[in-house]
Amino acid sequence: MDLFSSKVTFRKLLGAWYATAQRPLPWRAEPSLYRTVVSELMAQQTQIKTMLPYFNRWMQRFPDFTALANATAEDVLKHWEGLGYYSRARNLHRLAKEYVALDPKPANREEWQRLPGIGPYTSAAIASIALGQPAAVVDGNVVRILARLTNDAHIFKNNGAAVKAFTARADELLDNENPGDHNQAMMELGATVCLKQKPLCTICPVLKFCVAYKHGTQNKLPQIERKTTVQVEIDRAWIIEDDKLLLHRIPESAGQLAGQYELPELSAVKARMSPQLIASKSRSITHRRIKEYIYETIVVSIHDSLEWVALDELDAITLSGPHRRWIRELLKDR
Repeated sequence: MDLFSSKVTFRKLLGAWYATAQRPLPWRAEPSLYRTVVSELMAQQTQIKTMLPYFNRWMQRFPDFTALANATAEDVLKHWEGLGYYSRARNLHRLAKEYVALDPKPANREEWQRLPGIGPYTSAAIASIALGQPAAVVDGNVVRILARLTNDAHIFKNNGAAVKAFTARADELLDNENPGDHNQAMMELGATVCLKQKPLCTICPVLKFCVAYKHGTQNKLPQIERKTTVQVEIDRAWIIEDDKLLLHRIPESAGQLAGQYELPELSAVKARMSPQLIASKSRSITHRRIKEYIYETIVVSIHDSLEWVALDELDAITLSGPHRRWIRELLKDR
């Protein structure tokens, strides 16, 4: 069955599936403009299951635009701690301040896209889900679905190129009468059925439209070039004196993690004993695979970017997510 000549049938099948199969997510159970905005920014580069507890905690502390706008930057970052990509939190804070000050309020996709942190994808999500306006949302899930439905074997140089290529098709398929549910149904299908690996084709509600399934190519699509993986190694220092832990505060001018704390690099301290390896930790950031070695030592002198933080004050500062986990583990062992 041809997808685009039978798009009305496609929409009906997709919509009927979504009505019964959608996950009971908090921003769906209690929909609002604010909750849509927060959930969309949180979901950027973060899996739904990971962000759920953060979303609930955020809504308790910042229930609306005004509460968020009136908060301090430190409070905002603290409630974002652990989610990573902290520029999203800063943008959300700036957005709330601008939104509260605006009169009239942004009323369409174009006006929303002028606010901090709102790009084409997020503006389309807000316009369709919260405002009921026709705008197709195209993310990695939608790209994957459309590539498989059409058996598109083009090789795209990056995700942005793939999104651009499939936007016109997403616009054509969009249910203009019910754009919010249609967009959420497409994203839900990609998140729960049309998976990256081992898609659950046999339970797909729109399987009869999938050309890739007919040709057995669904596991190969979409074809997007990936950045070469880069291996990085960092030596860190673990130094406690007088119930204080030595930490490095990332400068406000930094592109990532500005103002947050982390264990200092070993090269930033001058030690009076040979460092002893006490832990090795691994993490990934985009295409970088980072191996961090933590050494315990005694310090003679430190770089002026380092600070002593009392152990009983660690919960009050904003640490990068992985470093907070590692510090808790090491303190427990101690």
